[in-house]
Amino acid sequence: MTETLPPLAASERTVEPTTYDCILLAGFGGPEGQDDVIPYLRNVTRGRGIPDERLEEVSHHYRHFGGISPINQQNRDLKAALEGEIAARGLDLPVYWGNRFWAPYFSDALKELHADGHRKVLVLVTTAFSSYSGCRAYREDLAEALAQAGLEGELELDKVRQYFDHPGFVEPNVEAVRAGLRELAAQGKGGEVHVMFATHSIPTSAASVSGPRESLPDGTPVEVGGENEWYAGGGWYAEQQRAVAALVMDRIADEFPGVPHSLVYQSRSGDPRVPWLEPDINDAIEALPESVSGLVVSPLGFVSDHMEVIWDLDNEAQETCDERGLTMVRVPTVGVDPAFVSGLIDLVEERHVAPGGTARDRVALTALGPWQDVCPTDCCLGRAAKPTVASQ
Repeated sequence: MTETLPPLAASERTVEPTTYDCILLAGFGGPEGQDDVIPYLRNVTRGRGIPDERLEEVSHHYRHFGGISPINQQNRDLKAALEGEIAARGLDLPVYWGNRFWAPYFSDALKELHADGHRKVLVLVTTAFSSYSGCRAYREDLAEALAQAGLEGELELDKVRQYFDHPGFVEPNVEAVRAGLRELAAQGKGGEVHVMFATHSIPTSAASVSGPRESLPDGTPVEVGGENEWYAGGGWYAEQQRAVAALVMDRIADEFPGVPHSLVYQSRSGDPRVPWLEPDINDAIEALPESVSGLVVSPLGFVSDHMEVIWDLDNEAQETCDERGLTMVRVPTVGVDPAFVSGLIDLVEERHVAPGGTARDRVALTALGPWQDVCPTDCCLGRAAKPTVASQ
């Protein structure tokens, strides 16, 4: 059965392009040494009352890699790649970088760019999909950072739209999955194979309020039946990822027709009594038919191979596959793929126009987008409404 989703209000919530002074690359942040691990985890869990003893118990994946998360270096690499693309296009837009949970913090980046004379800032967030943690939390933390830096009224911060179905994000994922299936075929695993698109699990309560309220999927799956029962629910967060996963598989059907796929979740945390999006990738691997001999895992929900990718997929999911004798190929995230980097600057040029110039056309590859430039005040609400940037 196929259900028709209601009209998407997000595509109508756009703003007029203007001229910006600079770009702020907004990241999550991560520790860069053993002494950083517990302070970093305190930042991430602030307000939840979690003692250091418990934080130490969950720090093992950072400890395993010397206390260093790869995410900061990945953002340095992305910043350099963005600067190269900007220079190639002749744009006068310096790039600054700030994080939510580790140095360089948002407040430090805002002080730096303000001291350099910039006042209108376009923010690039390193998440592609709509959710509290992937969009609104960044906007809340940016508003708080403005206050901490004493720069309220001094800086104007606008945010580039979520880019889950922009060609710059989709096409590298298409080519990665295609390459993963080719690798399985080269290993003699081209018969019964499966593709899993992995994303971060979030509480179902947060998933259900992801995206704009005027137009909701209301937990109704696009398709129901058989394997696609896993796709039900999840608000716009899951709906966006279902749409992109289906698009990726459609793009590779010329070479790999009929390969089944599923959306799975990873990295859940917190109180086990609280429902989160399922299935967990390890449970999903164990539930695969015995006839499946090869598995491609695509970290669709992430933009770089950071700790949750290399630990949860390259270690835990790999171990689950090994236990059942299943060949697994984990394909890369978009990272600093030239198409992704170019696509991010395309998104910038939707919003930024040099004097006398024109804005780039807004592009989307699914019926869900282009996504909104600004968010309604009740979009992706957390536990309590807080001041944000880029809202209306």
